[in-house]
Amino acid sequence: MNISRHEQRVLHVLSQGGGIAYQRAENGKIRDITCFTRDGHVLSDCTMQVFERLKKRRFIHSANGQPYRVTRSGLRSVRSQLDNR
Repeated sequence: MNISRHEQRVLHVLSQGGGIAYQRAENGKIRDITCFTRDGHVLSDCTMQVFERLKKRRFIHSANGQPYRVTRSGLRSVRSQLDNR
């Protein structure tokens, strides 16, 4: 499956323990998202368009109002990358 560079970057951050926090509007739709790394830094590559694509492909999931996390299919689709720490 073809995944863009930005989607790949977001999935990599989520697979390392990050999450996507969100806020809902009055009508119940998600209006604002923020992608956090496991260290608490904000990832600027996570836009609403990237978020919608990952959600549509079921690579991310949220349960009981918690932040969005990567799913098993998301873990399988992410290419391994070296962690430059």
